[in-house]
Amino acid sequence: MHSNDLQEDDCFALRQASRHISKLYERHLSEVGITPTQFSILRTLGRCPNLTMAELAKAMVMDRTTLVRLLKPLLRRGLVATPPEGQSNRRLRVVLTRRGFAKLDEAAAHWATAQASFEHSFGQQQAAHLRNELFRMTSDLSER
Repeated sequence: MHSNDLQEDDCFALRQASRHISKLYERHLSEVGITPTQFSILRTLGRCPNLTMAELAKAMVMDRTTLVRLLKPLLRRGLVATPPEGQSNRRLRVVLTRRGFAKLDEAAAHWATAQASFEHSFGQQQAAHLRNELFRMTSDLSER
């Protein structure tokens, strides 16, 4: 038995909420010329330097082909690099460049404004609870 009621469709609700929240972050981060996903990549590399492509893809919960497509503009702009030293064909490493760290610093204030806006409209405790549940869900899925 299936329901045609969108009010009971978890996937639809999550995607709709994701698009709604993404628009807020896109609006703020566009002022510094990056997308929310690019910001997340830069921040992940800033916190976990010298990740392999596979490790970064896993951290971002995306497949490698999607990650490669998202990294191309960051590579062209010199925000990330794949240094030749210590590279092998199977373990390509990605690092944040000096320019990437500067862009991350610049974008952080805009991200914080978007974050504060969301938490103000949704509620700070509700946002923290939602975030914890979503991270719990993705953590559970990665273990399956």
